[in-house]
Amino acid sequence: MKIKKIKIKEVLEEELKGGSSDLVTRETGNIVRNRLENEISFPGDAIISLDFSDIGIIDYSCADEVISKLISRVNSMEYGEKFILLTNLTDEQKENIQVALERKKLAVIYYDKDKKWELLGTLNNYLTKTLEIIMEKGYITLRGLAEYLNIGLNTSGTRLLNLYKKRLVYREESVSPEAGRQFIYHPISPGE
Repeated sequence: MKIKKIKIKEVLEEELKGGSSDLVTRETGNIVRNRLENEISFPGDAIISLDFSDIGIIDYSCADEVISKLISRVNSMEYGEKFILLTNLTDEQKENIQVALERKKLAVIYYDKDKKWELLGTLNNYLTKTLEIIMEKGYITLRGLAEYLNIGLNTSGTRLLNLYKKRLVYREESVSPEAGRQFIYHPISPGE
């Protein structure tokens, strides 16, 4: 899948030209989010990697305006088959983003500089466990998950579909002689 990396610092500098590296206030968040929405409004599917390198403070209102609203719109597929992930956040930045996402019952995947992933926001336990399995294995099918967890195919399919609808995994259709047509679910990752 195509990966588009966007450096938030560059967006901030181009849009506000004020020299600040802080994402504070709802107004600033609205300006940054509008720019991001323009950047991701292209045809086709893609993982959008938002890089927060060299960003200072991210307050709650800006985290809500940029991250929560963007995730919500991506989840409703306003921009087609797009998936968001975050990279290079400090602990303080993650905390404010976490609160903003929890209040809206949203989730996003974050990768640190060592390519270790973490879920920010909120997700119920069984979906979190399913996501962990996909991240560990690199991909999974409905039947593969059902067998791995010893659960019914219907339950397996519901879990995978819910993760896909929350844009936490992407899927591709495959045809095999044994299973016929099926979806293979993959983790959202920043690539190399």
